Amino acid sequence: MKKYKNEKSNVIGSLIKEYREKLKLKKVEVCKKLQLHAVYIDSTELNRMETGQMIIKDFELIALCKVLDINYDDLKNSIE
Repeated sequence: MKKYKNEKSNVIGSLIKEYREKLKLKKVEVCKKLQLHAVYIDSTELNRMETGQMIIKDFELIALCKVLDINYDDLKNSIE
């Protein structure tokens, strides 16, 4: 991953964190649920996604939306 000086690499990380916390899930628990969707990330990577330091691939985003029950409209509105 290319690292940018103090710039975020994604704009939806905070939404992912918000939904995870709303469901009272630990990062490790989310990672285990993602494995059921054939997405293998660890809690450190999830943390980097949530803080905007790591780019989220499209298949990871789809799985995260399923695991965290994120609505497409909410996702779209957070980007705009």
